[in-house]
Amino acid sequence: MSFGEAVKSGFSNYVKFKGRASRSEFWWFLVFVYVIAIFVYLIDNAVGARSIISVIWSLAVLLPVLGLYFRRLHDTDRSAWWLLIGLIPFIGTIVLIVFWASNGTADDNKYGAPVS
Repeated sequence: MSFGEAVKSGFSNYVKFKGRASRSEFWWFLVFVYVIAIFVYLIDNAVGARSIISVIWSLAVLLPVLGLYFRRLHDTDRSAWWLLIGLIPFIGTIVLIVFWASNGTADDNKYGAPVS
């Protein structure tokens, strides 16, 4: 999946918490979100907006990113409950990154058909 397709898919599946998301969709969408977040942060600092624009951006992408986290874990045949492991400082984040970077299951799993 290309960068543009990933961004489009991320926003078109705004609150979709079921199904699967490919690795490329996941990582390209996160790159987009973080690049825009850095840009928005710089604008906030330049205008002295006291993080108002950053908060608006964070709230705007909260549900799409959360849905993407769920769908990526589903692609690796894991429940979205695995997100709770992120509450463990440092180790939890590393475990989630490993899960998100892992190959998805090649065949259908209990969360649906593989994403191309």
